[in-house]
Amino acid sequence: MGPMNKNPILRTAITLLFLSSLRLACAIECDSLLPVRQSVNQIQSPGGYSPQMIRFYHKLDSVLLFGTGRVNIVHIGGSHVQADIYSNVIRRHVDSLNVSLCPPRGLLFPFRVAKTNNPSNYSVSYTGEWTSARNAKKQFSLPLGVAGIMVSTSDTSSSVTIRMNADSTNRWQTNRLVVLGNSLHGGVRPSLLMSDSVRLVPDSAEYGFVFDLPAMTDSFTMGLCFDNVQSPDTFCLRGFLPDNPEPGIVYHSVGVNGASVPSYLGCSLFSRELALLKPDLLIMAIGINDATASNFTDSLFCANYDSLVTEVRSVAPDCALMFISNNDSYRRVRRRRVVNRNGLVAQQAFGQLATRWCAGYWDLFEIMGGLESMRVWRDCGMARPDMVHFTRAGYELVGRLFVEAFMNDYLEYDYDDVY
Repeated sequence: MGPMNKNPILRTAITLLFLSSLRLACAIECDSLLPVRQSVNQIQSPGGYSPQMIRFYHKLDSVLLFGTGRVNIVHIGGSHVQADIYSNVIRRHVDSLNVSLCPPRGLLFPFRVAKTNNPSNYSVSYTGEWTSARNAKKQFSLPLGVAGIMVSTSDTSSSVTIRMNADSTNRWQTNRLVVLGNSLHGGVRPSLLMSDSVRLVPDSAEYGFVFDLPAMTDSFTMGLCFDNVQSPDTFCLRGFLPDNPEPGIVYHSVGVNGASVPSYLGCSLFSRELALLKPDLLIMAIGINDATASNFTDSLFCANYDSLVTEVRSVAPDCALMFISNNDSYRRVRRRRVVNRNGLVAQQAFGQLATRWCAGYWDLFEIMGGLESMRVWRDCGMARPDMVHFTRAGYELVGRLFVEAFMNDYLEYDYDDVY
C-alpha cells in the first residue's frame, strides 16, 4: 500500500477516459424534463475518509494501475437490486476497468427456481420440485445466508443449471465453484454434472461445498447425490460463488424483493457467508421497504442499521462502507397514491449513519429531484406506475449516475489530504 500506488497522473488519465463516455451516456438519457440534480451527483464523506476507504482506494489503484490484486465490492438492497438492472449497469462499467483481466462474475442465486424474477443477464433452468424461503417473509424455518433467499428440495431428480453469460460474450468464466448450502441431516450432497458420464464430487467445507473444475467454463449443472433414495434428506441451496485465480474488480449484488434491514438481520448465516465474499467495499441500499410503514422512525431505522454494520464489522473489519439513500416514492392510501414523506426522514437518517460510520453516502433522493420527483420520472417513462420502482431506462440511468459519482470520488481523492 506504499508510495508505489501514488501515481495521480496515470490514475487521472484512466478515470477521465472512463468518465468521458459515461457522462455522454448520462447526458443523452437525462431528459430535460427530468429533475435530475447533476450538481449534487457526488459521493459525500460527511465523517471524512475512513481508514477502510483509504485502503479500498489503494487496492483499486493496484488493480487499475498495475493489474494486481483482487477488489471485492458487495452491493446489498431489496427489489431494486434483485432485478439486477441498475446493479448490472454498475457491474458492467466497473468490469470495463478490468481491461485485460478476467475476474469472476460474483455471487449468483437461481431466482427462477424460487419462482421469482430472475435477472436477465444470466440464465437458469432446473428440474425437480423445489420450495423457497426469503428473508422478507416474517417467518422462515430454515437458516438463510448472505443472499437472503434459499431453495430446498427432497426430490431425487432435482438439478439446477446456470449459464453465467446470457449473451455470446463468454465474459464470465469459472474453474472453482463454491456451492453455498447444506443438507438437513447430512444425507445428501451436490455434484456437478460435467457430461453424461462425468460427475464431480466436492470437497466439503464448513460453509458449503467446493468444486475444482478441470477447465474454465461459463456454465454448470448441479445435481444431488442422496444416500437414501427411499427416504431422501432435504438439501438447502443458498447460492453459488464462482471463482477463478484472475486479479481484478469483482462486483457482487445481493437483493431480495420486499427486504428491509431487519430482514438481513434475521439471516443467521449472513455474516459467515459475507466473510466468504471478502468485501473491500460494502454498498448498503436497503431501506425503501423500511420506510413504507406509517410509523417509520429514524431512530429505529438507524438502530437496525447499526446492528447490521456491527455484524459486518465482526467478520470484515477492513471493509469500507457506503450508503445509498432511498429514492423518492409513493404509497397507496385508500385506492390512491400519495407521496411517501418518510423519504425525507430516511434521507436524514442515511446522512446520520454515514457520519457515524465514516462511510460514503450517495444521496439518490436528492439527486433524482427530492420529494415528489418520482411522479415526474413516471411521466417521463423512467418510473413504473407504482412510483416505487423504475423502468429499465430509469434503472439504467440511476446506475450510470452512481458510477459517475463513484469514479469522480476516486478521481478527486487525494492521498496527501489524508496523510
